[in-house]
Amino acid sequence: MTERSSTKEINNSGSSPQKSVAPKTDKFWPYGWWRWMDDYKIGVIPLPFFIIAGILIAAEVLITGKLPNEIVVMIVTCGFFGFLCGEIGKRLPIVGKMGAAAICATFIPSAMVYYHIPFIDANITILPQTLATSITKFYKDTHILYLYICCIIVGSIMNMDRKTLIQGFVKIFVPMVCGEVVGMLVGIGVGTLLGLSAFETFFFLVLPIMAGGVGEGAIPLSIGYAAILGMSEGEALGRVLPIVMLGGLTGIICGGTLNRLGKKYPHLTGNGRLFPKSEDDEQEKETVKKESVIDVTTFASGVLLAAMLYMVGMILAKMTGIPAPVGMLFAAVFVKLVHGVSPKVLSGSQVVYKFFQTSVTYPILFAVGVAITPWHRIVEAFTVVNLIVIICTVVSLVTTGFFVSKRLGMYPIDAAVISCCQSGQGGTGDVAILTAAERMELMPFAQIATRIGGAINVSVSLLILGNFLV
Repeated sequence: MTERSSTKEINNSGSSPQKSVAPKTDKFWPYGWWRWMDDYKIGVIPLPFFIIAGILIAAEVLITGKLPNEIVVMIVTCGFFGFLCGEIGKRLPIVGKMGAAAICATFIPSAMVYYHIPFIDANITILPQTLATSITKFYKDTHILYLYICCIIVGSIMNMDRKTLIQGFVKIFVPMVCGEVVGMLVGIGVGTLLGLSAFETFFFLVLPIMAGGVGEGAIPLSIGYAAILGMSEGEALGRVLPIVMLGGLTGIICGGTLNRLGKKYPHLTGNGRLFPKSEDDEQEKETVKKESVIDVTTFASGVLLAAMLYMVGMILAKMTGIPAPVGMLFAAVFVKLVHGVSPKVLSGSQVVYKFFQTSVTYPILFAVGVAITPWHRIVEAFTVVNLIVIICTVVSLVTTGFFVSKRLGMYPIDAAVISCCQSGQGGTGDVAILTAAERMELMPFAQIATRIGGAINVSVSLLILGNFLV
């Protein structure tokens, strides 16, 4: 006679844990070993696998003195550290339920790389430089973040009904614009009250927050400031980049807070939806459900669809200059609206989305923290005045998005999460904020907020600065 054991799981994925089917017996091998695999997890990794992965990584570094940046090794390494950091954040008191998992997965590795925190002695650190170098090279050479984003975007778009898709892209611009106007006015007002000039507050604090991240925001701003204000590009980037990152950090905290608010007041949220469900949505979901017999080929079709649409975005980027993720987003919307793929492929895209959401998010955030998050830049910007201006700007931006979207008949918490992304660190910021908010389905709208909204803010502001203020 067998019975199911009680499940004791350390789980970041948010999915319902699967209890072990191993017989309850005093015999450890193999049934006790199986129960350890099924009932104890760090994120999605069975605890025995997690321990073995750590041993393998340590052995590779200690024996060979380096870590290969091959994809197989990087899967193990980023998975081990990413879910470990996420688990630490999740278990922190109070803030653990307000987005700390995403914050820890990004900023703990950044701090470890900078401070060279010792493990056994001064010569052996928790995150050895050889390991950090391999992760950085892997991240930058493979551009794996774009694979993650394209699978999340395509999967979430294919999961939306057509009516919600059209309404969402039309209406979301209203709370976005209103939030930015109010955020800018509040930020300038607070900065002025704290003794800063309106010019410095706007161009070096408020604008970087809403610039759309690093690649599309901080770097174009620094180039523009160097050309217009006579600064060096390095000096300009050094002033802008920390503010971008602190704005993103504030956005993560706001996203986690909104998630808690949604759990307390469920009538204010669609849990990843901007509008209440329609009859068309129910019919489409029923059609997809009938075709949702998932096999390997269906999953592969979903991955291939996302990759091909990203290639379309790359071609559009070369032809028009718009960012490739935005071009891919428009292409995915077009395919969805014209019924360009079958319900079976739609179901495959949704499975791809769920796989990347649950299994790849924290490893990606860890790689981002190691490769492109300079801890010393963040520390340099940690002044009381900067923090007050940044917090007031982001909070007013999000609050405005909340109330304006509510008046438009949208779920205010979900729309406010998109407003959080307006202060995010580009694509990586969107991932972190939506992870903290547990609403990765909103990635298409988040990309609109950061990519298009940020580009408009940077372009218009530099145009005004060059022609009217200097």
